[in-house]
Amino acid sequence: MSRRIVSYAVASLVATFLLTACSPKLDWRTVQSPQENYTALFPGKPEKLDRKIPYQGQEIPQTLEAVKIDDDIYSVSATQLNQSQVEFLPNLLAQLQDNLFKRANVNLDNAVSKDDFYQTVSRQKIVTKDYFLEFPSTGAIETSMRVRWITRITPERGAWVYQISVLHTAPARVEAKKFFSEEAYSNFFDEFRPE
Repeated sequence: MSRRIVSYAVASLVATFLLTACSPKLDWRTVQSPQENYTALFPGKPEKLDRKIPYQGQEIPQTLEAVKIDDDIYSVSATQLNQSQVEFLPNLLAQLQDNLFKRANVNLDNAVSKDDFYQTVSRQKIVTKDYFLEFPSTGAIETSMRVRWITRITPERGAWVYQISVLHTAPARVEAKKFFSEEAYSNFFDEFRPE
């Protein structure tokens, strides 16, 4: 009788372990954002926030979709410039980049980066660059980020500025470029598709 109970307990533990091992931590889902002209693959259901950012005396619409999974925040921000605001594009992009680079104590020239590419919805491949940032430590928590900026001109001669990023916070520092090359992060960047 006790042999049967032990066998049952072992079988239950094995079944529980297998079910736990098979259940994915990340629940990948395709998110379509027709108003922002992109499709993205998120590892969970993102929250969406719309706001207007003041720039050069004007209000520029920006949308942020983000999801937090354990120590990571996966996010896509989309900033829309209309035809009369498209002249702001170079300076606005430089400001977005500079804000993050300053927080990581780097600049565009010495930030760790790698050349990559993205695909549009129509499957056109376009060269881009990913940046791997390690922010100064604040106590026991270490913060790093992989970020990519994509700009797209619209048929109406406006523009979109997309910032695709994953922010990782954890007690131990891991080399950002190596860490963010894992499949869970690569999928997020590889499957972002603007129109």
